[in-house]
Amino acid sequence: MASRMSSDPRDARELLAFYMAAGVDAMLGEAPVDRMADEPIAVPPAQTDKPPATPREDSAGDGPVREYFQERRRPDPAVQSERKAAPPLPAPDVAATAAREAAKSAATLDDLRALLEGFTGCALRATATRLVFADGNPAARVMFVGEAPGYEEDLSGRPFVGPSGKLLDRMMEAIGLDRASAYIANVVPWRPPGNRTPTPQETAICLPFIRRQIELADPDILVCLGQPSTQTLLGTREGITRTRGRWFKYDTGSREIRALATLHPAYLLRQPLQKRLAWRDFLALKKALAG
Repeated sequence: MASRMSSDPRDARELLAFYMAAGVDAMLGEAPVDRMADEPIAVPPAQTDKPPATPREDSAGDGPVREYFQERRRPDPAVQSERKAAPPLPAPDVAATAAREAAKSAATLDDLRALLEGFTGCALRATATRLVFADGNPAARVMFVGEAPGYEEDLSGRPFVGPSGKLLDRMMEAIGLDRASAYIANVVPWRPPGNRTPTPQETAICLPFIRRQIELADPDILVCLGQPSTQTLLGTREGITRTRGRWFKYDTGSREIRALATLHPAYLLRQPLQKRLAWRDFLALKKALAG
């Protein structure tokens, strides 16, 4: 029996959800663009003896579908002009130096957020929907730091609001904390496309900003969620299963504070049996805050 395409709207939604999970959540254009080049490279049309294809039409003739496809294929002069005017990204080491100088100049967390809003040295800023700076109480005694925002965080502009964020909320609640008594941020404040892991260069560029953010928040305890955050902020080289539950000293720039490594909530969603280890870590955190 010949198969036919389903007209069930749920199938279309499931397909779109699959594309979004795979990282196909933003359309940049029909032709590849070298964004590292000084000027966009014009792609010549393919040489062929065939006549140009007729734009697709809907069943009513010249209707919305035909106009849609014509508009999609016609270059937008405003977009082309904007792309030509966009400055090329600086080299990673130059961008990291600029980030260090900019971070030093921030006198408050509001200043730091404003600097990040205008910082153009990290390529992730161009593909992210918005900056994900922080959530919670910046005057709290404990600060949680993860690696980078995900899809839900990118849409809301707040860290840890997706499934792993809801789990973090329950973990905090179990020891008497909530977002009014904790401060939450990420090492990288922009979502990498497709939720991929940030590159070492992207992390190095963003590192001065999160260090300054920790210094300005000045918590009593820093909790590193997951291996990337632990290795980046505490300078460890071991895996998170070896470092979790251990206490470290973290220099904020003005004083030394205690830092605790633990498992990331996203990892716990994939490995629920490891929640028992995270529970031990959070009990240690509760005891430290009580003392």
